[in-house]
Amino acid sequence: MSGEDKALLAITMGDAAGSGPEIITKALAEPEIRKLCRPVVIGDAATMKEAFTFTRAPGEVKAVKEPAEAEFQDDIVEVIDLHNIELDKLTRGRVDPMAGKAAYEYIKLGTEMTLAGKTDAIVTSAINKEALNKAGYHYDGHTQLLAELCGVKDVAMMLVTGNLRVSHVSTHVSLREAIERARPPRILTVLKLTDEAVKQMGIAEPKIAVAGLNPHSGEGGLFGDEEIKYITPAIEQAKSQGMNVIGPLPPDSVFLRTHEGQFDAAIAMYHDQGHIAVKMLGITHGVNVTLGLPIIRTSVDHGTNFGKAGKGTADPTSLIEAIKLASVMVQNRKRLAGNK
Repeated sequence: MSGEDKALLAITMGDAAGSGPEIITKALAEPEIRKLCRPVVIGDAATMKEAFTFTRAPGEVKAVKEPAEAEFQDDIVEVIDLHNIELDKLTRGRVDPMAGKAAYEYIKLGTEMTLAGKTDAIVTSAINKEALNKAGYHYDGHTQLLAELCGVKDVAMMLVTGNLRVSHVSTHVSLREAIERARPPRILTVLKLTDEAVKQMGIAEPKIAVAGLNPHSGEGGLFGDEEIKYITPAIEQAKSQGMNVIGPLPPDSVFLRTHEGQFDAAIAMYHDQGHIAVKMLGITHGVNVTLGLPIIRTSVDHGTNFGKAGKGTADPTSLIEAIKLASVMVQNRKRLAGNK
């Protein structure tokens, strides 16, 4: 793949008090990653330089002002430097409003650049929700923040580990509220977003399974009637719109069947139903994808890992997989756009 054909990715540094800067140094040292994409880090150059001293990864930091200035040499990590971390005041491994504010600024700039076409996609390192909120940014995580920055409402979270792709009808709400959200309009929206996303992942005709809400998908109404009243009507609407959708299927087996390749994606009705299935396969390998944005966004599927911050031992696998998936989605989106 020629240099100009590679995906140009904005990689946000994440919370400076966590392991984000360190896993970036490791991920961008991988030859496979450099063959796939042209990465530009949005962060604090001094923090990134110090991260190299912890990880001892090969490479060095170069500050740039715009993605267009980057030369993408394999041994250089180019950083759009926002100068927003005072290292002498930063304590790694602890919640720090300064780091929360800085993390917000990286996400905001990365989103704006990608919306403007200066980068092809955004890949985010972990943020700390408490630090973000203490800095005055009251969001429950990346998804809500990105939706606001992009000016959209209908978004969904997909987790990906290998060939297991799981989208969620609801995420960060109580179980009681999650049950109320499992209604046809929302389920149909998530099905549409999932169908579109899986096509961008390279599967031309996705087969999507839908999990039930209740044990055994309600067992014909014996254990609850949400499947009959809400989930099945949404599935029928999706089918009428040309989607290949199966369900509702028992939630205790549908994710294993998807992992085995019977389906290309599965729809979970609530947070833990989907997250447990994906994270059982390995929390360090998962990728978080935000569906419904006008831009491509992938992310690590783990937290800031405060316990390993400053030690150089954090595992970069999830970030590597997020970069790889973003690169694939960029290429497929361009191909699909060209075919229209």
